[in-house]
Amino acid sequence: MSTQTKTNLLGLTKSQMEAFFDSIGEKRFRATQLMKWIHHYGVDDFDEMSNLSKVLRAKLKEIAEVRGPEVVYKDFSEDGTRKWVLKVEGGSCIETVLIPMDDKRRTLCVSSQVGCSLDCSFCSTGKQGFQRNLTPAEIIGQVWVAQRSYGPRTDSANRPVTNVVMMGMGEPLMNFEPVMDSMELMLDDWGYGLSKRRVTLSTSGVVPAIEKMIGRTDVALAISLHAPNDELRNELVPINRKYPIKQLLDVCNRYLDTLGDNRSITIEYTLIAGINDQPEHVRQLIKLLRGFDCKINLIPFNPFPNNDYRRPSRNAIMRFQNALIDANYVVTVRSTRGDDIDAACGQLVGQVMDKTRRSAKYADQGEIENAQIIDAVQIHDTPNSGSTPA
Repeated sequence: MSTQTKTNLLGLTKSQMEAFFDSIGEKRFRATQLMKWIHHYGVDDFDEMSNLSKVLRAKLKEIAEVRGPEVVYKDFSEDGTRKWVLKVEGGSCIETVLIPMDDKRRTLCVSSQVGCSLDCSFCSTGKQGFQRNLTPAEIIGQVWVAQRSYGPRTDSANRPVTNVVMMGMGEPLMNFEPVMDSMELMLDDWGYGLSKRRVTLSTSGVVPAIEKMIGRTDVALAISLHAPNDELRNELVPINRKYPIKQLLDVCNRYLDTLGDNRSITIEYTLIAGINDQPEHVRQLIKLLRGFDCKINLIPFNPFPNNDYRRPSRNAIMRFQNALIDANYVVTVRSTRGDDIDAACGQLVGQVMDKTRRSAKYADQGEIENAQIIDAVQIHDTPNSGSTPA
């Protein structure tokens, strides 16, 4: 039987794994045995799964596989950041980054699409265009690759990846079901056993998809706001033309209402010199977020080729931060990590076989103002064309 027809077990949730074993006439408890081998120990060879019978191992080799993305390049930054370039089905490459926050925390930045279906003006990923959505195996495979780089887990407390942020290449909510399945695996004790507070989904504001999250998941939510008014956000985050700020904050409040106490939304705000970092912008932001339960993460812009935006000065960043603190907001400034290996926020580009031809436009014309966005609902409802079953 060819490998193309085999079921890739890497991306299956617990219920999906149980259904798989039901379908081949095996006991459902085999699901958790397999998940432990795959996700705790990083094993992809059925012959190494010693608590399975030889007959079952032989059977699995005929009909199934554990296949993660292929590591084609890896780079380690001086600050400890690790970046992997991973080849996925179809030949394109994605990037994932592991950031050591301190001695105990390592945060993995995970991609959800090959390229990005949006075109935010300050993000290099969007300039690469868009090919397709990633499968669950390709999404959770990034966690699997990162964890394997540290060796097998020896106990429940030994987690090389302690936090996951869906902030890599792509808009996660344009790839809803695979992202939900992948986060379910991240939270499952038979998967990666992460706390719901340690898995964060970041979105540019796909309002109908945030609505669908209600009752489906309770992971942390981060909103890529980046502007305090609709006029400016229309330029920086073009999906705002379809789902303006008021709609976005309203649905965030509804999502927040379903979570437990002491939960809040993270507002991400990339500071771009002379564009959205002026005193009038911080005053507007303070007014906009008044009464909204949030913390604010300021992100100094990370430069990339063929883009005229600049990072603000340290003093400008501090003035913006202090104004928010004086207004009683909890504010952090994201440290720039991994920029020496192009792994900083907004710098992930991979290698995309662009179906939108957006990358060619930018290569030919440089920065294009008011680039036309792909209709959000159309992308959200489109099957993963070109993807393989996970």
